[in-house]
Amino acid sequence: MRIIDDVKLDFKDVLFVPKRSVLKSRKDVDLNRTFKFKHSNTVWTGVPIMAANMDGVGTFSMARALNEYGMFTCFAKSYDLDDFVQKSGNLLHYNNNVAVSSGTSDKDWSKLQQILNSFPELNFICIDIANGYSEHFGDFVAKVRARYPTHTIIAGNVVTADMTHELILRGADIVKVGIGPGSVCTTRIQTGVGYPQLSAIIECADAAHGLGAHIIADGGCTCPGDVAKAVGAGADFVMLGGMLAGHMEGGGTIENGNVTFYGMSSKDAQEIHGGFKDYRASEGRAITMPFRGTVTSTVNEILGGLRSTCTYIGAPTLKQLSKCTTFVKVNRQINDVFLK
Repeated sequence: MRIIDDVKLDFKDVLFVPKRSVLKSRKDVDLNRTFKFKHSNTVWTGVPIMAANMDGVGTFSMARALNEYGMFTCFAKSYDLDDFVQKSGNLLHYNNNVAVSSGTSDKDWSKLQQILNSFPELNFICIDIANGYSEHFGDFVAKVRARYPTHTIIAGNVVTADMTHELILRGADIVKVGIGPGSVCTTRIQTGVGYPQLSAIIECADAAHGLGAHIIADGGCTCPGDVAKAVGAGADFVMLGGMLAGHMEGGGTIENGNVTFYGMSSKDAQEIHGGFKDYRASEGRAITMPFRGTVTSTVNEILGGLRSTCTYIGAPTLKQLSKCTTFVKVNRQINDVFLK
């Protein structure tokens, strides 16, 4: 047993320090990024905010809406070939702003190949499991890389530099970072496993960038300020679940003005997608949240917040946000007198 003594940080533990800026308006900020990925050599340009590959978030309707802003969607893992055939429309209209998602079972591997054979225009593959530390996961990433050498592979989730290195060396272009910070994730409660998200981003970004690869900050964002902090800490992409949940584009049944949102390791998700296994514990929760209408206002709020952060710290582009970032540790970041 060992204990890491140095303090690790979450989004709530820091604030940006404002700096002199020559920017006159938020509209002067450029939120687009251009990345060239390590293994695939694919070049991508867009706004690097992603919808998570969750039910109610990673939908075809959400992808169409976010694509209008140059944003990205990882499709839900539950989608099979029939879903793509019947619901996707012309994927060429998504401007390469989507990824097909997969687990690591034999069934998942078969389904992934069927989808990619039928839709060769899909360039991004998101390989997603809760525990990215298993040897099996690394082997699967290597297998996908060998089969699809020119596709861009997203792999996760992990929270430490050593496993970030490992996944990149196995063939991942982008490593997904985050264990337990999500709004409907209970992994930390059920297992006691996790890592404060801001520190995980800082450490994994440093590891990935040293190898010429990239990371996604996945989970933990509750407001536009958290999205900005993730980018400031070094994240290349920020993946959102709860912040994009509850909208018309996510589908789902609206009852009494509410919609259900659940974690993909929850009992609800397991029962929907194959049945609850006795040997597994639920590591997610299901909640009801007010229906939020179209996603447009939420997206504008997120992007507006990012632009405002950039003007406060003097970053004319999103690329320069992390270079202009100085965080100050705080004991309290907001006045919550009217939030109680």
